Parts: sequence; structure tokens; C-alpha cells
Amino acid sequence: MLQTENLRIAEFTPLVTPRQLETELASTEEIRHMVKASRESIREMLHGQNARRLMVVVGPCSIHDQQAAFDYAERLHRVAQATKEHLLIVMRTYFEKPRTVTGWKGLISDPQLDDSCDISAGLTLARKILLHITGLGLPCATEFLDTVVPHYLSDMVTWAAIGARTTESQIHRQMASGLSMPVGFKNSTDGLLQNALNAVLSARHPHAFLGINADGISSVVRTTGNSDGHIVLRGGTSGTNYHPADIAAAAELVQKEDLPRGVVVDCSHDNSGRDHTRQGVVFAEVVRTFAAGQTAILGLMIESNLFAGKQTWMQGAPLKYGVSVTDSCIGWDETERMLMEAADVLSRSARSSANG
Repeated sequence: MLQTENLRIAEFTPLVTPRQLETELASTEEIRHMVKASRESIREMLHGQNARRLMVVVGPCSIHDQQAAFDYAERLHRVAQATKEHLLIVMRTYFEKPRTVTGWKGLISDPQLDDSCDISAGLTLARKILLHITGLGLPCATEFLDTVVPHYLSDMVTWAAIGARTTESQIHRQMASGLSMPVGFKNSTDGLLQNALNAVLSARHPHAFLGINADGISSVVRTTGNSDGHIVLRGGTSGTNYHPADIAAAAELVQKEDLPRGVVVDCSHDNSGRDHTRQGVVFAEVVRTFAAGQTAILGLMIESNLFAGKQTWMQGAPLKYGVSVTDSCIGWDETERMLMEAADVLSRSARSSANG
């Protein structure tokens, strides 16, 4: 019989089902309470309550080393506890990376960094990492790129991002409409906000689409809509968009559509000119803008690792500990200083407001 399908497929490898992996690596009641509480805190901030606190999504551009991730998380947890009155710190736990052409696609796709692409092992490792970090009491954030992945990990994710390259994607908007956590949609790579705004509007509505259930069975997925979507300003080819006028324009745009107030500013990518040393400049200006009364700001994003910069991943080559293999990051010492200074700025602002 003439074959007309799967002509370019090398093989199909069955995966563990979401239910099986969740059973094998089950979260605890304490973790579930922490995830629920941190999601609720962000929702309150997003919808105008507790408007004097900032969310900060901070951590590695991508996680490639389990031990380095744990080391970073333990340091970040201490800072999160010290600044919790003014900052809600959420750790970046990014396991999937979009590639412009080729390159390492993240821990889920290639956990051994050797092009073996053992996705089953990647999903297992990602869940183990989330269990450890959330077990510390530290909320986690991630970007969902593959629409199957949330079934395996989303129970331990407090905040999710849809990236600049996928914000226009219908399947990602549909997926976001069913996610259980607040979702930030990044403006497109040209810097325009309309695609992100359209994504928020789409995701707030119910959808029906093809997907899988917890047993890995192909299903029609029907959602109720996600009212906790918001936009993320990450700059673009047209320039930066983190200055007070940019934030005010974004706030006006979402207000016209009767959307939540929250605008998140990404301090990396085109807002820093892809220069990690400029993230601190962006961060400090946005914190000052927030302290001056711009309550449309929900939070900020920082790409940070144990050590500054990045290294080039090459199959088989040794890697430096705690250094990014994707985007350049600021180092831990600068990260800690930035977070503590931000908390101090917000503390002084709160005291000034209280004193009239």
C-alpha cells in the first residue's frame, strides 16, 4: 500500500502520562497551599488590591543544572523572606527555550545537553526541580512553549509567561485560557502592544481545542477563560518601552478594554538592549516609577544567575558552574543588592505616604 503519512518521522516514543508523573513525584499539601496563596496574592495585586507591593520574577534565563538551580533558589528564598512586605519574589524556572534557528531547546527537550533529546527524562527532572524549589516555600514561574507541558508541571507554577514569538499563536492563547495561574503575554518582537492585548482578550474567553487529559488521551479541552491575563513590556526592534510614558500608555490601552491594571516590565531583552549590565538601570527606573505612584505596574522580570554573563553550549564541552547557557544574566551579588534596594525604596515610599 502506498504510504502518504509519517514520511519524515523517525519514530514515536511513548511518554509517561501526566497522572503517572504526578503520582510518582507528588507535591505536598504544604506546596499546594503555597502555590494557591502566591497565585491569589498576584491576582489581588493585578486587580487593584495591595497595590503597594511589587511582583519580581527573577532567576536564570533557563535552567540547565539542577544543583546550580537549587543553590540559586536557596539564596533567593532568604531574600524573598527578608523583603516579603514589599516584594513578592517568584523564581524563574524556565525549562523550554524558543530558538530562532537552532540551538539548545531547554531542559525538557534535552536534559543531558547532548542532543539525545530524552524528553521523558526532561519532564521528570523539571518536576523534581519544581518540587525542591516550591518545597522551600518559593513560588515559581515559567514560560509555557509546548502546549502539552502544562499538564505535567502546572500544579506547581505560580505565574506563567507566553513569549514574544508565541503571543500571536492561537493555540497558546487557547492554552492560556485554561491555565490555573495568572499569565503574562509579552509584546511582540517589533515592540507593538496590540498583539499582547489581543492575546489577553482572547485568553479571557472560553475556548475548545484539541489536547490531552491527565491520562494522556487525546481530548477536546474546554476552558472557562482566564481573567488574570496581563501584558509584559519587553521592548522590541522599535526600541525600549519601560519609561514612565510607555507604562502610562500601556495602562491606558488596557484600561480602554476594561482589563486588569497590571503591567509587567521585563528588564532584559530589548529593554536592556540585550546587554545584561543594563538590567539594573531599567529595574531601578521602574521601581522609582512605581514608588512615585504608578500603580499600573504589577511587577518586573530579571534574568539572573549565580554568576554574570553567559557561556556557549557546545555538545561535550565542559560548562562553568552557575553561568547561563542562553541569554546573558546578571550575577547573584548584583541581584541581591537590587532586590534589597527596591524593598528599601518601597519601604521609604510607604512611610512617606503614611506620614501624609
